[in-house]
Amino acid sequence: MTDKKPKIAVVGCGYWGRNLVRNFYELGHLETICDTEQSTLDEITKSFPGVKATKDFDLLMANPEIDGIVIATPAVTHYQLAKKAITLGKDVFVEKPIALNLNEAYELLELAEEKNRVLMVGHILLYHPGVTRLKKLIDDGALGRIRYIYSNRLNMGKIRTEENILWSFAPHDISVILWLLNEIPGEVNCRGESYLNQGVADTTLSYFLFNSGVSAHIHVSWLHPFKEQKLVVVGDKKMAVFDDTSPKEKLRLYAHSVNWVDRKPIAQKAEAVIVPVEDKEPLKEECQHFLECILNRKSPLTDGKQGLEVLEILNACQQSLENGGKSIQIDKKEKPSAEKYFAHSTVILENHVKIGEGTKIWHYSHILPNSSVGKNCNIGRNVVIGPDVSIGNGCKIQNNVSVFKGVTLEDYVFCGPSMVFTNVFNPRSEIRRMNELRPTLVKRGATLGANCTIVCGVTIGQYGFIGAGAVVTKDVPDYALVLGSPAKIAGWICECGVKLSWNREKALCHCGKQYQRDRLTVRRFEGTSEEEKHL
Repeated sequence: MTDKKPKIAVVGCGYWGRNLVRNFYELGHLETICDTEQSTLDEITKSFPGVKATKDFDLLMANPEIDGIVIATPAVTHYQLAKKAITLGKDVFVEKPIALNLNEAYELLELAEEKNRVLMVGHILLYHPGVTRLKKLIDDGALGRIRYIYSNRLNMGKIRTEENILWSFAPHDISVILWLLNEIPGEVNCRGESYLNQGVADTTLSYFLFNSGVSAHIHVSWLHPFKEQKLVVVGDKKMAVFDDTSPKEKLRLYAHSVNWVDRKPIAQKAEAVIVPVEDKEPLKEECQHFLECILNRKSPLTDGKQGLEVLEILNACQQSLENGGKSIQIDKKEKPSAEKYFAHSTVILENHVKIGEGTKIWHYSHILPNSSVGKNCNIGRNVVIGPDVSIGNGCKIQNNVSVFKGVTLEDYVFCGPSMVFTNVFNPRSEIRRMNELRPTLVKRGATLGANCTIVCGVTIGQYGFIGAGAVVTKDVPDYALVLGSPAKIAGWICECGVKLSWNREKALCHCGKQYQRDRLTVRRFEGTSEEEKHL
């Protein structure tokens, strides 16, 4: 983290850009505005004294004092402007959509990673206090199993000719539904009609089917007699309604139920319960988040990956729209390697973190800078890794484990729930001893049982097995089973996890693996059929 105050430039100061200008100005970080219309620049500089103005984007890019570029120009320009800004070392906040096609979006993601730049997409509803509260209710199970979601975004408002209603309105609702469900739909279809301009849809209805069984629809229109921005989530315990047009009571819960009488379903309605929601401006929260990401060098909630997912769904909807509502399958196998791991939306991935293909990282985990996690790992809830930690392929780290600096896990290590690593032998709160770290190495295939403690400076041999609650204070040999506090050798264990039985210092496990023992050393060997007869 740095004490430097980020300086922001807003590019595109029209209909929505003015709101971004206002918020970054009020936050005290607006340095420059950029727009092709001189009259727009003159008007804004009068309202926001001290702000610099330019029509020259290249001149803006050459200014070393500018840290972050906010792009609020027409969607067709997003890719080129964002690419140039990232290439020249600027952090970027680009309004939705991130780009107009997937190849451009992939390129921006790869470029931001290569240049170590923040890339954030303007999906504002994920910063709305009502939506964040709804997300917590869903994650905590208050609504039960989610069955159905529908969203209406309707208005008699600004009508565009450069993009249809799907691309103008629906990204907001797509981003929210994907975030709430933490899932990509497997199938989409979309129908719409053009009433004002041929080929520019004024209203669309999109339907989504998720592999979990949840379905959802999004209805958007700019030809509607009144404004409606409403999201309904139906669970098997409760139903939630988020109404963004309501001045105060934006989130309500309904404990409706269905009773069966004479084999017929009878609805039992319940009174609405108002869920308190903080009174914060979502756009200001979004702008503040961008500033924090610049300062702390962390990945945004609505990062390029999230923007890419929304773009993928938009493209599928557009394809369906152009083909009369034909169902379009979402093939997740087409994702690039950077997208082939899963990280829950609550996960924090810091600077210079590498995650292997097939790895899954669950709720509220935090991967600190310069750490790497191999392929096909499973990282549980509330896990902290790093900084500067290396984890091999196929590892399983269960809930509430912290893998601190100085610890290295080779391939296929199992860390049980709430087990503990230390990295300083004699810690004191008032004495800094991070330069006295004692390294801990856990070799391939080792198992560290639930609630065990590994005191720093030891090596756990390959396929060693640490019993639940044990306290390890010295090296553990290969294949050793250790129990107790302090941990002592209580036997030897096969790679498959079964305790070995010995015959003349040799053992044959039921899985077929053979071992030879010499005091405190055990090794695998390939015996002859004649030797196996005597084991």
